[in-house]
Amino acid sequence: MRRLKLQPFSVKLLALPLVALMATSCIQDEALNTEADIEHITLPGDVLNRDAEFGDAIYEADGTPVYPIILYLKKGTDIVRLAPELKLTPGATVEPPSGTPRNFRTPQYYTVTSEDGKWQRRYRIEVSSTSAIGTFYHFEDVRLGGGGKYHIFYETDDKGEERLAWSSANPGYALTDINVKTPVQFPTYQWSEGKSGKCVKLVTLKTGSLGSSVNMPIASGNLFLGTFNVGNALNNALKATQFGLQYENVPTYLRGWYKYRSGDTFYELDKTAKDKLKPIPGRKDVFNIYAVFYENTDDNRLLDGTNVLAEDNEQIVSTAVIDNARETDEWTEFYLPFIYRPGKSIDPVKLASGGYNLTIVFASSLRGDYFEGAPGSTLLVDEVELGYE
Repeated sequence: MRRLKLQPFSVKLLALPLVALMATSCIQDEALNTEADIEHITLPGDVLNRDAEFGDAIYEADGTPVYPIILYLKKGTDIVRLAPELKLTPGATVEPPSGTPRNFRTPQYYTVTSEDGKWQRRYRIEVSSTSAIGTFYHFEDVRLGGGGKYHIFYETDDKGEERLAWSSANPGYALTDINVKTPVQFPTYQWSEGKSGKCVKLVTLKTGSLGSSVNMPIASGNLFLGTFNVGNALNNALKATQFGLQYENVPTYLRGWYKYRSGDTFYELDKTAKDKLKPIPGRKDVFNIYAVFYENTDDNRLLDGTNVLAEDNEQIVSTAVIDNARETDEWTEFYLPFIYRPGKSIDPVKLASGGYNLTIVFASSLRGDYFEGAPGSTLLVDEVELGYE
C-alpha cells in the first residue's frame, strides 16, 4: 500500500486557523484601558513660563470631584483664544477635543472618558498671570468644596467673572473630623458682618482625637494665595501648605482692615500628653497677616510652611509682616510696606518672564502652623488692597 506524504506547506495551512483563533482570543481578552487622565499639557507658541501645575481634587456643590490644572503664562499672552494640547492616557478621549481654542478669561472645563467608556474625570483648567492676582480683595464670593461642606473664597474681575481662588487648610480639617457638615464648623468661612458687605472669618479650633493622634491638635483658620495638598495633610501639614502665585509686578504694600479676639486658653503642642495639648496660663494668642515676594527657581517653585518666612531663605526678596497685631472689637486698619531682605533687588528680565511669586497670608493664630494657639481665637479680615509699582 502506498503511503501519502504530507507536505510541509500542508502542515502550515492546517495550523493557520488555530493561530488565528488564538490571536483573536487574545485580542478579545485584552481589557480596554480604564484610566481617564490628562497627563501633560502644552500650548502653541512660547507662552508658558513653566510646566502646568496639577492639583488635588476639589468638589463642586453637588459633590462632583473636579481636578484643577493651572497654566502659568508669560506676560502679554492673549488668553481669549488659547488652544491647549492635551496628552491623555492611552485610548482616552476628551471633550472638547485637544487643540480647541477657548476663552480663558474664566476657567474652562474638560471631560476625559476612558478607553472602555466606563470612567470619566472632569478637569478645570485656568491660567495664572499678574492680572489674576489683581489689586483688591473683598471676600464677597464663595463656592462650596468638600462635597458642599466648606467655603472656597474667590475674587472676580470687573465683569463679575472669577479671576482668583484663595486656598485654605479647610480640606485638611475635613480629614480630622468627619462629623463637620457646614461651613461655619470649619476654621475658614465667610461672615456676613464685614467692614463693607461680607468678610472672611478665621477661627482657631481643636482637631479632635484624629488630629491629636497625628500630633496636630490645633487648627488655625487661614487663607492664602497658593495651594493646599490635602493628600499630604496628615503626614506633613507644613509641606502640604504651598505658598505663592506667579506675579510680574513689584509689590509695595498690603493694606486692609481687621478685627481680632483671642481665645481663652493658649496651648502648646505636647506630644507626651493624651490630647497633645499643654495649657500655658496667662499667654495670649495673636494673629498673623503677611505677604512674601520671592524668586521661584527650578529646584524650588513654591515655598511652604517650613520656609515661607525663614530668615535664611535666599529665595525671599521682600516681606510685608504685621508687627502691631492686637485685640480689637472695632474694624482696625493695617498698612504693611514690603521690606527688602539685605542685598536683594529685582531682576527686570526675570520679573517679565514670570520668575517671581507672591503670597498673601491671613491666620487666626501666629503659631498655628506649629499646631499651637488658643481655640476660639477669631480674626475677621476685609477690604484688602495690594499696592505695586
